[in-house]
Amino acid sequence: MDFHHQISSPDKLAALSCDALVLVVTGDTVEPGLATPLAAALSDALAHGDLELKAGKSLYLHRPAGVRAARVVFAAAGASTTKAFRAAVASGINLVKESGAKHVAVGLVGAGALTDAHAEAVVTAARDATYLYRHTKPSAPAASKIDKVTLLCGKADAKSVQQGLARGHAIAAGVNLARECANRPANHCTPSYLADQARKLGKEYGLKVEVLDRKACEKLGMGSLLAVAQGSDEPLRFIVARYDGAAKSQAPVVLVGKGITFDTGGISLKPGAEMDEMKFDMGGAASVLGTLRAVAELKPKLNLVCIIPACENMPSGNAVKPGDVVKSMSGQTIEILNTDAEGRLILCDALTYAERFKPAVVVDIATLTGACVVALGHHHSGLFTADDKLAEQMLAASAKGLDPCWRMPLDEEYDAGLKSNFADMANIGGRPGGAITAAMFLRRFTAKYPWAHLDIAGTAWKSGAAKGATGRPVPLLTHFVLAQVG
Repeated sequence: MDFHHQISSPDKLAALSCDALVLVVTGDTVEPGLATPLAAALSDALAHGDLELKAGKSLYLHRPAGVRAARVVFAAAGASTTKAFRAAVASGINLVKESGAKHVAVGLVGAGALTDAHAEAVVTAARDATYLYRHTKPSAPAASKIDKVTLLCGKADAKSVQQGLARGHAIAAGVNLARECANRPANHCTPSYLADQARKLGKEYGLKVEVLDRKACEKLGMGSLLAVAQGSDEPLRFIVARYDGAAKSQAPVVLVGKGITFDTGGISLKPGAEMDEMKFDMGGAASVLGTLRAVAELKPKLNLVCIIPACENMPSGNAVKPGDVVKSMSGQTIEILNTDAEGRLILCDALTYAERFKPAVVVDIATLTGACVVALGHHHSGLFTADDKLAEQMLAASAKGLDPCWRMPLDEEYDAGLKSNFADMANIGGRPGGAITAAMFLRRFTAKYPWAHLDIAGTAWKSGAAKGATGRPVPLLTHFVLAQVG
């Protein structure tokens, strides 16, 4: 799908050449400068109750008189925010995506100028609305015929809009990559598959990619990662990919993504209901690959290192047992009280490995705890960091990417729950504050650099009829990485 901008004005919209015209209407009155046929159609629809200028309301018109476009959609945004604009665009695209329309033009009707944020929102909304998983489903519906989207803007807004379209294209492509990886069933998306995707990105964008196997991890002393992987016949992969966009002397941003390609819980076996969704337990890894792709396409002047510890968590005669004690790469020992708290066990060795890059900042991303879903539901990802400045940067990136997160506490008192009589720490605390004690566990391995943790257990995928990966938090991470330039 190609995205372009075109300089236009409200009085010229009726004569615009396109297959479908999606007009986002802000405010609660008809724009005076709107071309007469469109203004008349909108006013008539409002007068007869066919449309209300409230968020979420939309109206489809087929071959309206006096309008060159065969299809017109009025999508009410309500508020003038970028978030409301994006929702309205998505609503409009959804109404025409299954039609014969190939070229869709999007315009803003109402107060306010278009910005780069609006342009980014158009791209991400269109790509999200038309995404369809089909890798293992030959019977999936035909793909949308939309192959071109044009954002209509004023001359003064053109440069900003063009920048936003480019950024949106990169982010949307990264989101799609993350969704494609996470949606694949675990017999397709294995640790080796994730490694292959990293190598593919390396070849396409000239990145340095290294994939470590079990022997290499044993040599490094990654006893915690190895413990999780030992129950599976599927070989582990420890993936390290580097984008070098600045001088070698510049400290890199490091992203660490949890890559459990299937999580049975191990010996601490999960209930059977909805266990199929544990193919999504590599959502953190998928988002890191998606962010890497977005950053590589945008070519910012910074250095980025992406680390993905990838394996399965399976029960077998070789699987780690509750009560086993393992030694992490950091030298700290861990009593594994629950083998289903495995994500933190593979992440802690990756966080220690990250020290060798002398990073400016490290962010780990993981579908880590059900407790985070209980706390925040499926709208906000959980943000954990003791660094106030870093928290502000992450929250700002989430706002720009329309990819919300919420800061959670990391008070020292929560650390007491990880005490063990048999090791330096246990891998779980009690049920209360489970997302927090998980973050406190990870924090013990991050003393040498600024660190933040994103728990995306509630946001990486959807259940029910719309079951599937979301690609989050690629938008948040991409905006965060881009903000580190300079």
